[in-house]
Amino acid sequence: MSDSLTIRRPDDWHVHLRDGEMLTGVAVYTARQFARAIVMPNLSPPVTNLPAAQAYRKRIMAALPKRIDFTPLMTCYLTDGADSADLARGFEEGVFTAAKLYPAHATTNSAQGVTDVEKIFPALRRMEQIGMVLCVHGEVTDPDIDIFDREAVFIDRVLDPLTREFPQLKIVLEHITTEQAVEFVLSAPDTVAATVTPHHLMIDRNAMFDGGIRPHAYCLPVAKRERHKQAVRQAAVSGSPKFFLGTDSAPHARGEKESACGCAGIFNAPHALECYAEVFEEEGALDRLESFASEHGPRFYGLPLNEGTVTLRRGQTKVRKQIAAGEERVVPFRAGESLGWVVE
Repeated sequence: MSDSLTIRRPDDWHVHLRDGEMLTGVAVYTARQFARAIVMPNLSPPVTNLPAAQAYRKRIMAALPKRIDFTPLMTCYLTDGADSADLARGFEEGVFTAAKLYPAHATTNSAQGVTDVEKIFPALRRMEQIGMVLCVHGEVTDPDIDIFDREAVFIDRVLDPLTREFPQLKIVLEHITTEQAVEFVLSAPDTVAATVTPHHLMIDRNAMFDGGIRPHAYCLPVAKRERHKQAVRQAAVSGSPKFFLGTDSAPHARGEKESACGCAGIFNAPHALECYAEVFEEEGALDRLESFASEHGPRFYGLPLNEGTVTLRRGQTKVRKQIAAGEERVVPFRAGESLGWVVE
């Protein structure tokens, strides 16, 4: 068994870089490991139009050391009144790579999200025509639906009908967490794919209650039962081009996580690739890590593969207990633990 693994430089197809001091503190961790990243638009206020996306992209690049080669791929936050012409113009000018569907109140900064998917049908029809990808946070928000069932219900109520209404629309079901999501993506047309996070491959819902409430294991969608985690793991390592890397790294200040109403999100960017390697090794699928991390995503988005490489070697990576972001502190995924791979 080799002590090192060299793969084509990967991309992150779902990341939150935030803004302001938090952006300056966390963006470098994504840029060090990934050549490109689909950047989520759920700022406050959200990125809902072309000028806002252009301005945010400039702030991202200004937050990074000039020596780092990194391309942020911008997304448009869809609202009930989404402007189809602005979407198309942003896509044609190479500013927007995708648009993001947040059901209203589904997660962080989603209050201005979509209240009824039919209200964005004109925008989706235009996206279908021009080949623009729709990224989806796949959860219903009905208070009578158990939080552990919200992904599965969304697939039945919203996503399955959507794929039939727009058969040529490219759709990425993000951060899948259930066996139902795996089954749906596999049975759907080739226009449907999914991203998989490192934390949903490594923890089940017990992690949120290990000896007490563990706020740094809380994210949305929440981690599910062990059988769901295993289904997602098998999908990720299967070699299917329908599944690819998307960290959903979502930093929050430590105080905002460790509070009476803690924020949802897991900050995994500092060592995401090491975590994925650990999972793929455990599943006997290290030979498939490159396709999952570096090939499936760009091929689905219709973008070229990266030219550079990154090497992982066996060794101990100690995860820091917290990371500075301006005056705030952020607790990374697996804080204080050791990982069995090192990114050179």
